[in-house]
Amino acid sequence: MSTRGAAARLTLPRGWPRKVRSAVLHAISLAATALTVAWGRAAASNSLRRRQAAETERLHTEIRLLEEELAIKDARWSRLPARRRPHYGPVQRMRILELRAVRGWSVEQAASRFLATEETIASWIRRLDEEGEHALVQIKEPVNKFPAYVAYLVRSLKLLCPTLGKAKIAQVLARAGLHLGATTVGRMLKARPPRGEAAAAAAVTKKRRVTAQYPNHVWHVDLTVVPTLAGFWIPWLPHARPQGWPFCWWLAVAVDHASRLCVGFAVFAQRPTSPEVCAFLNRAIKNAGSRPRHIISDRGSQFDCLNYKGWCRWRHIRYRFGAVGQHGSIAIVERFIRSMKAECARRILVPFGLAAMRTEVSFYIDWYNEHRPHSALGGRTPQELYRALPPANQAARFEPRPRWPRKSRCASPAAPIKGRRGSRLKLVVDHIDGRAHLPVVELKRAA
Repeated sequence: MSTRGAAARLTLPRGWPRKVRSAVLHAISLAATALTVAWGRAAASNSLRRRQAAETERLHTEIRLLEEELAIKDARWSRLPARRRPHYGPVQRMRILELRAVRGWSVEQAASRFLATEETIASWIRRLDEEGEHALVQIKEPVNKFPAYVAYLVRSLKLLCPTLGKAKIAQVLARAGLHLGATTVGRMLKARPPRGEAAAAAAVTKKRRVTAQYPNHVWHVDLTVVPTLAGFWIPWLPHARPQGWPFCWWLAVAVDHASRLCVGFAVFAQRPTSPEVCAFLNRAIKNAGSRPRHIISDRGSQFDCLNYKGWCRWRHIRYRFGAVGQHGSIAIVERFIRSMKAECARRILVPFGLAAMRTEVSFYIDWYNEHRPHSALGGRTPQELYRALPPANQAARFEPRPRWPRKSRCASPAAPIKGRRGSRLKLVVDHIDGRAHLPVVELKRAA
């Protein structure tokens, strides 16, 4: 019997048209699950060629998904007539023309990309050199009393590191030798930044007493999951993918309370057991060269058990548990996990290989400990407080204003002027092992 004849005799179930849309969602989600498993197995393969092919396929898939998101959004706005669409602002028009210059688009291509007419793009180009407050195309200029090149440094840093707020930019520049106030940075950026870490840390400090008196006095330990995909949802019961590899990694972290230093981490393919957590803490104690007096954790099954409590007694460590159901009872480690996910895990394609995942987390923790200023520590890094190193933001500072009195106050923390006043500065932004989300900022005197 031929295949065509067999297909002709197949009958579909009654009412099948009503299930088409749900069946499509099920099929797509099932395909994504199968792809995730295949990519995970390829990442664990001994064949370099297979690992590279899987990673390339994953990157192509991610690009196609992002293109689909943009296509959906563009389709929504394209239904409106051009005259009824919201107008681009003067600064947005300049950004579009800058992107056009980078891409090498024609007027027709730029108009198609941004859902504008060709006449609109052409008029922006003709009126590019207009001046005044009502100019059609404008560059975002800061309003401050500092020289123009200082404002350029701030804008360049915001462009290269868009996740930094005004307080964080001021702290980073202070560590590099240029002291600016957070309000000055805000005026330069001319944007209302999100609520920074300083307010969050102040709120936490106001509600809770800091019990740690010195480094390695109190450690906070917690577990979290880092999805390899954007989320866990699937359209069929139980409406969630299993929380294990290849759909996610389990990450255990230990953070020193006094210095906020991440003293250790471990990556697991599945939910770790209590002996695995104790082994991780043994490695963290060995690397730190000292054991903590207290360890605070939640009441997870890995901690609230005889094995963990016995390990703590053997190590002469007092174990403590956060308050059940109370938000922020282990706020120090929870805040670190939140920063790690926002600044690292959600800005990269989480790898499927265990060694690659450990490398990514290790790079972030090194950057967090050594280069990232912490608001709760007054702009110092955890490493500086933990090792009792001189804070970089209290070293001699650059002074770009040529007539600024040497004895005048500067932005906190106060620091003397380095060399002569009126220094022209050059912003140098390096990255940890080429990771764009892990910037290392340095200021140098311009030639």
